[in-house]
Amino acid sequence: MDNIFNNTQIAFALKSDTELERAYFLFKLINSQPLVRIGTAVTNFAIKANLPVESLIRATVFDHFCGGVNEDDCLSVVDKMFTKGVSSVLDYSVEGKEEENQFDAALEMTLKTIEFARERKAIPFAVFKPTGLGRLDLYEKVGEKQALTSEEQTEWNRVVARFDQVCSEAHKKNVALLIDAEESWMQDAADDLVTEMMRKYNKEKVIVFNTLQMYRWDRLDYLKKLHEQAKAEGFFIGMKLVRGAYMEKENLRAEEKGYPTPICASKEASDINYDAAVLYMAEHLDSMSIFAGTHNEESTYKLIEIMKSKGITSNDDRIWFGQLYGMSDNISYNLAANGYNIAKYLPFGPVKDVMPYLIRRAEENTSVAGQTSRELSMIKAERNRRKGKV
Repeated sequence: MDNIFNNTQIAFALKSDTELERAYFLFKLINSQPLVRIGTAVTNFAIKANLPVESLIRATVFDHFCGGVNEDDCLSVVDKMFTKGVSSVLDYSVEGKEEENQFDAALEMTLKTIEFARERKAIPFAVFKPTGLGRLDLYEKVGEKQALTSEEQTEWNRVVARFDQVCSEAHKKNVALLIDAEESWMQDAADDLVTEMMRKYNKEKVIVFNTLQMYRWDRLDYLKKLHEQAKAEGFFIGMKLVRGAYMEKENLRAEEKGYPTPICASKEASDINYDAAVLYMAEHLDSMSIFAGTHNEESTYKLIEIMKSKGITSNDDRIWFGQLYGMSDNISYNLAANGYNIAKYLPFGPVKDVMPYLIRRAEENTSVAGQTSRELSMIKAERNRRKGKV
């Protein structure tokens, strides 16, 4: 099919020349692994030492990858993107919190984003991370079926209650809810909990979406087993399909603890696994909805081809494409221009608290072969087009 993703005029229509130059500068920096490492160390030090770096971070990396410091701050970005048919998913990207009051604050913020989504066509989904509502170590212990102390059981009951409150609210307000996946050693407990929420709230249609990280070789089998359960028990499945963001961490832990890595042996194997899951879900749209979270152009084209071959309209509400804000605009905006459902994950939160997220983005970009150079080549092409050099 025609390469729709090379149209840089559509991809960067919302970027001013200044914003385009900033994007070029950022991806040039990210393209250098040593610079990313140095920048990460310096930034971490500056924040911990309370040095006045927030305004610099805000004006560069933060504003490129984030929507704002709070949900209201994001609305101008949400509205602007929606003029081009690109929707938003408000993602409260504060990470690494471990206290009960912080989990309750994340719960309140998630409930607030559900209300935002109810009120606005431009925000079709809400989202949260399991570790936003409970401790990672507790998920791990529950997943391993270890005996919990009475305090831990009470704590886990609070986690379950938070999940249920969020999913119940989403169901009540008819807002689709994406639940992110995290490290494999805490994921079993999260998966069981999300499945329980699907059984409860996905009886008429998909409200609750889990996430499958397809760089894990066991995920397609997991999806097929879940499908059998859903058929037997009468509920719909929603899945966000991604490749995954914790590969180095996963391989390192497996090596340290002496168990087989849960990660596919190669990038090619991950790609095959991802595309197989997309195809499986597309073949069962009577009971499933897909949120295809990918920056991979080939996988995106494959899903487009599947939709065409099966006579599925581009705006069928059971299939959404997703990318992160600040990345792969050539995919997002060209999909929207061709009538497909597309939503950008729009992270927000206080600059200091969102830094772990931003650092992970930079590190991921350096480790994904070709991702940053593709971003750079698209930005260069648009700069040249604007200067009349094309």
